[in-house]
Amino acid sequence: MKNSSLRGHPSAEAVPAAEPPSTSNWDILRRAARSCEACPLYQNATQTVFGEGPRNADIVLLGEQPGDVEDREGHPFVGPAGRLLDRALAEAGVDRQKCYVTNAVKHFKWEPRGKRRLHQKPNSREIATCRPWWQAELKIIQPRCLVCLGGTAARAVFERAVKVMSERGNIVETTWAGRTLITIHPSSLLRLRDPQEKEREFTRFARELALIKE
Repeated sequence: MKNSSLRGHPSAEAVPAAEPPSTSNWDILRRAARSCEACPLYQNATQTVFGEGPRNADIVLLGEQPGDVEDREGHPFVGPAGRLLDRALAEAGVDRQKCYVTNAVKHFKWEPRGKRRLHQKPNSREIATCRPWWQAELKIIQPRCLVCLGGTAARAVFERAVKVMSERGNIVETTWAGRTLITIHPSSLLRLRDPQEKEREFTRFARELALIKE
């Protein structure tokens, strides 16, 4: 595990972005996010999926975007990847109920494939446009630890492309938390076909999540 420091800097991805209300009230912020139309993603999404969890949480888990289940139900990490995250957190000894969970992008980006809605990766403009919303969440919560789940979340935080497989397991200091961890998104485990590889990578994921307790 490496330790280093990285403070915020002007973004190379600067674009016109949404402007959340200047407030320390989470409920006001959440209501405002429901009507965000700063990028085209809202047009095909069922709803804005905002973060959830204790407002005084020590740990914030930042993912990529809502999936199909999250988009329909309106809650973050309640689909297959969310269940896998729950299992990994439990193995790591981290209580999810004490964590705040949210996403770097608040609307589900997808394309139709027959009757299915297939996930599409948010582009840099969409990530940058949605950045003020999760930043506003973190300003209210002020967590001790921030976990970037996957490349999109890491890119949103560090404002650069992040090679997750080479940088995972690193804990650094950022503007948003004294301890910021880069790791994989649990959805990547769902795509593994070999059972032994899947279990091996799951164990590694859980071990990385356990680092936030140290």
